[in-house]
Amino acid sequence: MREKILLLDAIPQDLAQRLREDYQLYDARDPGAQACAAQFRIALANGESRISAADIAPFPALGLLSIYGVGYDGVDCAALKARNICLTHTPGVLSADVADLAVGLLLALARDIPGAARFVREGSWSDGRYPLQRRVSGSRVGVAGMGRIGQAIARRLAAFDCQIHYFSRQDKGLAGYHYQPSLCQLAEQVDFLIVAMSAGPENRHLIDGQVMRSLGAEGYLVNVARGSLVDEMALIAALEKGELAGAALDVLEEEPLVPPALMGLSSVIITPHIASATRETRAAMTQLVLDNIHGWLQRGAVLTPAPGFDT
Repeated sequence: MREKILLLDAIPQDLAQRLREDYQLYDARDPGAQACAAQFRIALANGESRISAADIAPFPALGLLSIYGVGYDGVDCAALKARNICLTHTPGVLSADVADLAVGLLLALARDIPGAARFVREGSWSDGRYPLQRRVSGSRVGVAGMGRIGQAIARRLAAFDCQIHYFSRQDKGLAGYHYQPSLCQLAEQVDFLIVAMSAGPENRHLIDGQVMRSLGAEGYLVNVARGSLVDEMALIAALEKGELAGAALDVLEEEPLVPPALMGLSSVIITPHIASATRETRAAMTQLVLDNIHGWLQRGAVLTPAPGFDT
């Protein structure tokens, strides 16, 4: 009898296809899953999933929840720990792509690449030159969150001769980078602020109006982490009042809903949560999910447990 795996939320089709080669997949909403609820030891979800104690309560044998994604801020970790359920995710394999997009968004924002492209398409080039924009090379860049992704971003921007400042829970002693003990102090020191922090209830709206005012009227904000980290209403107000020069957002608070006020601002670039969306990275994420499941079944150990869930 093949192992049964429970899908608590949507996963990519290629991952589902690979899983079906060795396992039986059941959607948690399917009556068939309820009929064999006591047989599920493994559950899957994605990085945007919201998994509560009530969601896992009907499945008493669960021992592993595997997240396809690096983030798991929507998961009730306390509920998992109370039931001794291991939580895995897919860190590391997507850091390069997220860092690439962060730098791409920064460049697009500073040089107004979307506006320049529209300028050509609308036939305005023959009427004159496009307005001058902001240089990135040699600028001061702040990175909020200096984990794998934050450090990958910093390495890329160091190649642009940028002065790198960062904020994290503690000074990591990184040579050549400047640690700032608070987000406001970080924002005061830089021209561009890139958000690469982990999210969770304790980090909600850490990038608030005060941080934005510290960044200033010539400052730019880039978020490739989680929408909940940025106070969107404060962001809209800062942009409308000219207290912030612009923002590039790959994530929003209530995806895929975009506040109309943000949509109407030419100083804002919004992409549809595509930071890790390359074929290469998604294939690596799929393989890591498979390896974690195999390791848990065969050895009771996984490759990438979430912090606090070491097996």
